[in-house]
Amino acid sequence: MHSTLKTLAVALVAGTFAVGAVAQEKAAPKKAAAGKLVVNGVTIPQSRIDMMNKELTASGQPDTPDRQKAVKEELINREVLVQAAQKRGLDKNAEVAAQMEMARQAVLVRALFENEVKANPITDLDLQKQYEDFKKSMGENEYKIRHILVDKEDDAKAIISELGKGGDFAKLAKEKSKDPGSKDNGGDLDWGPSARYVKPFADAVMAMKKGQLTTTPVKTDFGYHVIRLDDVRPLKVPAFDELKEQFRQRAQQQQIQKLVMDLRSKAKVEER
Repeated sequence: MHSTLKTLAVALVAGTFAVGAVAQEKAAPKKAAAGKLVVNGVTIPQSRIDMMNKELTASGQPDTPDRQKAVKEELINREVLVQAAQKRGLDKNAEVAAQMEMARQAVLVRALFENEVKANPITDLDLQKQYEDFKKSMGENEYKIRHILVDKEDDAKAIISELGKGGDFAKLAKEKSKDPGSKDNGGDLDWGPSARYVKPFADAVMAMKKGQLTTTPVKTDFGYHVIRLDDVRPLKVPAFDELKEQFRQRAQQQQIQKLVMDLRSKAKVEER
């Protein structure tokens, strides 16, 4: 029961009101298009109406007369319910008050983040530099690789020996590799740049020639790898315009992380 009530409340607050609003519109008398909305003497501010319309427009819903009516009906419903909750003293309940305070904090935090991004915009020149650094880090080629990962160096040496005698790489990978992401595909890691892999693995791959098998196990933090380079081709990095917005989002995330860290470093935190 509690879960159902919570679901209904969340649906209402989230603004999923279109069906209910239409039903009420048919049952209730038509309201004048202009003028203030007043519920039991309490005025619903125009700013609240504007905010809900802004959110709906941002979500892709067209601004129509029906939507305007639905917004007003929704805000009337909310005001009626809020007044009922206050009449029952629920706004004085400690748990409810704590939730209201957390909601207030969330709104302020979001506003601070938006203000920070607006005050310190990321320029296209900044993004272009990040893109060029990204291209450089990816290297010039991408590699089609198979590998077998085991825990012990001696096991990896034994696999290399068996492969040298004509053993089937895919079969051995399925039988012996502990990499769940590739063992069922015969150790196939598909195409990828060297930057995808940890340094010892990437260094080994870049030093290999097409069709070559590592002669000694390659050690990483994951264990010991037996690697075979099946193919090499030039790496095609997507154009800047295709990636620009992704870089902008990443830059903004880093900007926000820096803000949080700077504020935390200056804050006096105590446990009493």
